Amino acid sequence: MKASGEKILQELGERYPVLRPLLPDILQAAEQMCESWKAHGKLLICGNGGSASDALHMVGELMKSFMLPRPPDGVLRARLEAAGGADGEYLSTHLQMALPAISLGNETALQTAYGNDVAPDLIYAQQVFGLGRPGDVFLGISTSGNSRNVVLAAKVARAMGLRTVALTGAGESRLANCSECLIAVPETETYRVQELHLPVYHTLCLIAENEFFG
Repeated sequence: MKASGEKILQELGERYPVLRPLLPDILQAAEQMCESWKAHGKLLICGNGGSASDALHMVGELMKSFMLPRPPDGVLRARLEAAGGADGEYLSTHLQMALPAISLGNETALQTAYGNDVAPDLIYAQQVFGLGRPGDVFLGISTSGNSRNVVLAAKVARAMGLRTVALTGAGESRLANCSECLIAVPETETYRVQELHLPVYHTLCLIAENEFFG
């Protein structure tokens, strides 16, 4: 991990002193994510309600420029310009390098079909089963840590050889017990947990972006 990642963590602790005890856990999650991307893996994220929105938010920061420019390298630029014809320069100028991430809450047709036809608590687990590959990372977001559909997805992720990260509130939880990396912010009220989840996942995105594009 680059020194810039340590600086980003230090700044998080300065802005949110309550999160200082979690900095080693946040670093562990960031390292797992970066190791996966370096091996051409991807990040699968899910949650319910506000946590589903957080999953979408995080994907938005990873799949395009967040704080740093991410232009294609020279080889990719040349390939885009060669394949794009009249649009080649436009493509090579405006496309940005991505850190592959998928929000599992975005597949409305699949979720409603699977929930109606098979089992509603497996709407995320089925996607992990179909999309997950060894070396990918699964990130389950749950303020309580006990959302059954997220817990079941985490269990499938472990069975499929994915690294598993949990982002929860304080206290023991089923998601914590089936994840190898736990970031449990020190709040229990849902909205307060969500308020602390935002700077945590922004920090994960900042560290990753600096690692690959800094």
